[in-house]
Amino acid sequence: MRLRIVAADFAAELRILSRSKGVLFWTLLFPVMLILIFGAIFSGIGEMEYELFVQDLDQSEASAQFLDSLESTGLITITKVNITSDVDTYIKEENIKRLLIIPEDFSEVIYLAQVINDYNHSVNLTFHYDQSEQSNQAVSSIISSILRQMNMQVTDGKTVISMTGVETISGEFSFIDFFLPGMIGFTIMQTCIYGSIERNTKYRKDGILRKMLTTPITRTEWIVSKMLYQMFLSFISAVLIIAIGIIVYQLNIVIDVYFFILVISTSFLFTGMGMVVGRFVKDEESAGMAGGVITFPMMFLAGTFFALDEMPLVLQYVARVLPLYYVNEGFRNSMIYLQYDDALFHTGITVIMGILFFIAGIVLTKWKEE
Repeated sequence: MRLRIVAADFAAELRILSRSKGVLFWTLLFPVMLILIFGAIFSGIGEMEYELFVQDLDQSEASAQFLDSLESTGLITITKVNITSDVDTYIKEENIKRLLIIPEDFSEVIYLAQVINDYNHSVNLTFHYDQSEQSNQAVSSIISSILRQMNMQVTDGKTVISMTGVETISGEFSFIDFFLPGMIGFTIMQTCIYGSIERNTKYRKDGILRKMLTTPITRTEWIVSKMLYQMFLSFISAVLIIAIGIIVYQLNIVIDVYFFILVISTSFLFTGMGMVVGRFVKDEESAGMAGGVITFPMMFLAGTFFALDEMPLVLQYVARVLPLYYVNEGFRNSMIYLQYDDALFHTGITVIMGILFFIAGIVLTKWKEE
């Protein structure tokens, strides 16, 4: 074996690597991006605090000590509320993810058991929670753990203090029900952004955009036709995902006017975004890199796979400036939660962004080489 030949070929491969921005990205920058994103998401999970709304009907020293015990875990922040209307209505209007109700006889039952050794009475706390939020399982476990400790202290293990969980979203939903709307938004984003960037880059490299100047078609007409094509692909992808969900997972969702508006506006939004980005991509090898820089942060930070309140607070603020967040929430509120006020809000934001990026795409797409 001739080491000189091996070394020369190895050096040639390194030169090719250094000249290929796309390969450099997927080989070096992409793993770095992933570890930074996942590190930011998961590094603060064990240190997070969950806000727990509490209606303390007992207003006693015993209930105050119980709430102090919850806060002493360092995982729960208590916010006291005074609900005078129907609990379900209040939760929906205030968009509360978790609410604990302490009944009026909380301290009385503890007194009877601890002082008089009367274990014939019991008290039941009510934990209202949104089952779509995975973090609520952790909060429920924390509350149950504190209650077990109290039962040990009061009765040496007999259960006089218990808790009942009440789901705040009607219907029987599985993880796939909550995951699927995010997958629809994510798939549309991927299809539209990558399709737009790669097409514009290829057309520019092949001189097709320059030749468009000799045709009667305008930039606006050309962009609209491309957006309609991407919208067609988006509907096919969305219908396919839903069909698989229904057939394989017995999906339980609602398809309404918001669904169609969201698919259309999301297609225009991300196609326009792809065209804006594609305006600054000079070669095909950079197209994948540019698409990845945009899509991967949104994929992981916009609530596609992870519930927003499971991430550190700073990332929750970041998520709320990402277009995909409003797309995902719009689909979930219309298809799963059936919270049409929230669906209207998130759909409205998506429509506005779609219009803005559509206009930006028209303005920035140039047929003449600079």
